[in-house]
Amino acid sequence: MMNFTPFQTVLSLLMLVLQFTGIQGGALQLDSNNFDHIIGNNELVFINFYADWCRFSNILAPTWDEAADKIREEIPDPGKVVIGKVDCDAQSSIASRFHITKYPTLKLLHNGQTSKREYRGQRSADALTTFIKEQLADPIKKIESLDEIQNIEETKRTVIGYFENPDVPEYNIFKKVAINLKDDCQFFAGFGETVRSMHPPGESIISFKAGVSKEDDTFTGDMTSFDEISIWATERCIPLVREITFQNAEELTEEGLPFLILFHSPDDTDNIKKYTSLVQQELIDQKQNVNFLTADGVQFAHPLHHLGKSKKDLPLIAIDSFRHMYLFPDYSEAYVPGKLKSFLADLYSGKLHREFHYGPDPETTEEVAQVEDRSNDGNEIPKEKPTSPPESTFKKLAPSKNRYTLLERDEL
Repeated sequence: MMNFTPFQTVLSLLMLVLQFTGIQGGALQLDSNNFDHIIGNNELVFINFYADWCRFSNILAPTWDEAADKIREEIPDPGKVVIGKVDCDAQSSIASRFHITKYPTLKLLHNGQTSKREYRGQRSADALTTFIKEQLADPIKKIESLDEIQNIEETKRTVIGYFENPDVPEYNIFKKVAINLKDDCQFFAGFGETVRSMHPPGESIISFKAGVSKEDDTFTGDMTSFDEISIWATERCIPLVREITFQNAEELTEEGLPFLILFHSPDDTDNIKKYTSLVQQELIDQKQNVNFLTADGVQFAHPLHHLGKSKKDLPLIAIDSFRHMYLFPDYSEAYVPGKLKSFLADLYSGKLHREFHYGPDPETTEEVAQVEDRSNDGNEIPKEKPTSPPESTFKKLAPSKNRYTLLERDEL
């Protein structure tokens, strides 16, 4: 066993402190040795996932280090903010864990949880510093009177907490959940006598409400469990069926899942409710494979045009696979049990694309064999239709390829 002098021992401890606290110039280099410790012990960790061979990464590097120094100077509190960087070639397991597909990728972690929205703002030290300060702002609006609850904006999904005072442990957990979900829900909190009629003395309550869909729900789990409250709130703040807009289209495309979209008239809430109910009842097992969306058919008239439709044909349902768009043939049959699920299955199997070119698939194995024989011997080849499925329009709303170096592509 090696014996260390007192000086060597102090030096080793100092190096460990530097490694885990980030007291150094520029961004903290994260690796498999310190990564989980850093993200688990800091409120915000802002990470630049980069590659040394990527010129976009090299362009950003000095700005990122400058921002790290600036943020460390302005927000010196321990456990508050760490600006880090990950060499994705050297730390491939971390890169895979965060599904990095382009360089540089800037991800923000709140209390160890990854924000689903990447940073896409201005890449300057001042802009990055401002962004971090905004993330540290209190996301919870304090309720001063019960009238405020009645006047909450109905178009937003809302989580409301009722507490005895701001010092109870339940409120600290509520605040962490609010930080993670502030982009998806608005959060309110009331304390003491102001909201006494809304909760029993000494007991905290968290409730959810959504004005448009008229959803109301109260959390019934363990009020001291961050995981339970976070899961409950996430399921309500990020619904199974989401609305696509020009503001969120880019981040939705980055999730990489095909879109199953209900195009509707701006004031048509009935069909939105019917579609949402159908997805929840029949298609919830497909949520890992597809994004269920609604879209204002007037705002998104361009995709309708590609499908040969216009606002007079609303409502309608279509799939955008990011290669092509496929129209559900008869909207009135969408709510026949199994019809929409079969439509999705035909996308996964390639049947939608195949039938668009060649017409309906043969119904029997014998017919399939006959078609294959005719195509193989050259005597009779299935005639391809002169049209192709309409090209995807939503893929054009994805991030520009010129903004990043993409994996498995040449440097741009």
